[in-house]
Amino acid sequence: MTQAPYVIDEMISAKSIAARVEALARDISQAFDDTDKLVVVGLLRGSFIFIADLVRELDLPVEVDFLEASSYGNSTESSREVRILKDLRGEIEGRDVLVVEDIVDTGHTLNHVLEILKTRRPKRLRTCALLDKPSRREVDIKADWTGFEIPDKFVVGYGIDYAQRNRNLDHIGAVRFTEA
Repeated sequence: MTQAPYVIDEMISAKSIAARVEALARDISQAFDDTDKLVVVGLLRGSFIFIADLVRELDLPVEVDFLEASSYGNSTESSREVRILKDLRGEIEGRDVLVVEDIVDTGHTLNHVLEILKTRRPKRLRTCALLDKPSRREVDIKADWTGFEIPDKFVVGYGIDYAQRNRNLDHIGAVRFTEA
């Protein structure tokens, strides 16, 4: 399958992202200031850069684990069928857990992941999303901490991809399809 030609228009600069990550880390550190260790669960693959930057800014003892869920494949639209491709390696029962997501769009992925994690009886289960697209929400869910609210545009960069491309951009950009 050949991709349609596209250009990327910058929406959120690398500098803005860095400043917002610092602010989120301060708020999260304050909320979990009584923890003996925070388990930061990254939802792969889109959150990997955000997680790396966020945990470096947290003023807490942290453990990092990953869960891979998919509802997009190579499409720009969610299939709404969430598949768990990689589960956590560690146990979270009785532990403080922060789930870190790249983008909350329809809400299906985050909702599905939280339902699974709740059955494992964490002490506290909170969420942080870099991006929130509330106009697309189909499930009543909102992250506890959000970096940026964005309009209904397909975005890439800072770990987020389109068909496994553009993850390495240092900013968030909107994909605009062009004529072939």
